Amino acid sequence: MFALIDGNNFYCSCERAYRPELRQQPVIVLSNNDGCVISRSNEAKDMGIRMGVPYFQIQHLVRQGKLIVFSSNYELYADLSRRMMSTIASLVPAIEIYSIDECFASLHGLNNLHQLGHNIRSRIQQWVGIPTCVGIAPTRTLAKFCNHLAKRHRHHFNGVVVWTDWNQNIRQRALASEPVTEIWGIGRRTGHKLAAQGIHTALDFINAHTPTLRKQFGVVLERTQREMQGIPCSELITEEASRQNIVRSRSFGNMVTNLDGLQAAISHHITAGAAKLREQNSQAHIIGVFIYTNRFRHDLPQYNGYRITKLPQASNDTLTLNHIAQHLLNSIYRSGYEYKKCGIELSGIEPEHTFRQLDLLCHSQHNHRPELMRAWDNITNRYGRRSIRLGSELQSGNWLMTRTQLSNCITTKFKEILTI
Repeated sequence: MFALIDGNNFYCSCERAYRPELRQQPVIVLSNNDGCVISRSNEAKDMGIRMGVPYFQIQHLVRQGKLIVFSSNYELYADLSRRMMSTIASLVPAIEIYSIDECFASLHGLNNLHQLGHNIRSRIQQWVGIPTCVGIAPTRTLAKFCNHLAKRHRHHFNGVVVWTDWNQNIRQRALASEPVTEIWGIGRRTGHKLAAQGIHTALDFINAHTPTLRKQFGVVLERTQREMQGIPCSELITEEASRQNIVRSRSFGNMVTNLDGLQAAISHHITAGAAKLREQNSQAHIIGVFIYTNRFRHDLPQYNGYRITKLPQASNDTLTLNHIAQHLLNSIYRSGYEYKKCGIELSGIEPEHTFRQLDLLCHSQHNHRPELMRAWDNITNRYGRRSIRLGSELQSGNWLMTRTQLSNCITTKFKEILTI
């Protein structure tokens, strides 16, 4: 048996966790650079605010005092997510973190699953302050579907749905009540193709002819159907797989017109990418750098620059990778443009201790400073990522995200801790 635990309106719930005066108030959280709505409280949903709506279209509601808005506070959300996952792990044999607000859990060998679901919800609420819903079923896809039912009908089911508690008649009614696109892995485009064949609901999908599904849509959709039928086709992934490609990028809060701003942003992204390489005990053979203007500003000249190079020796050394990235940036930079975004890409990733042929003309000690990088990681793990930064990252701050409604990092910064 599997459980899918999902934080309700997670970003908004995080903002409410330490501010009880926000409960029962319409709250939204905005995307990078305060662009559009990416999280809504139930009260905001009841006001008709849609997901993804641009902030400027609803800004008048904030001025009128009808809506409370926050910029994305990723540090707060990541910390509360970590606490939520640790709380879940204290009650189940194993977990798989699916996203910042979702977690699959193995319930193998456990009994009284309905009560367990409520215990998980109450412990997360008490220890972390985040409301959740729990779906429990014999397969991961069904557990995801049950979680959707628990969230949609939260007052009726009190936040917990256990598939095996229902008889066949109730199961069919539940499946018939939901469109096929509510099944995990079936998007809008596939849903349109299924609808053309008369498959509109989740029940239609389960009863569809399996060989025809496989012939037209492939083995992945066949596995989805079998999982919805209660036949397990996937297991919990308890260890994160090493990434084979690392991309770090971000849109700027303001247009960047000089090289200093781009250099600072590239140094920031390289630092994060190199840290990820070392975290998974790997190194990269290939590095790329890209810069973009704003393609939506038709009144401005457009330019996209991208360059990639192969390293003489694979590396995860921040200083080495930054030196190469800055050289690539200089080669693609063109003055006279207003840049909106830049980023780096690390690929050709292999385990750190893989045997490699040495290069006669490349001194390996210049590419690998394991003791220095180990000390760097120890310090940043203890005091935070921004406790050590490359000097080039400090050249300019005009590339940073615009977050005018940012809340305090209550759980991670002593200077912003709550005062009672």
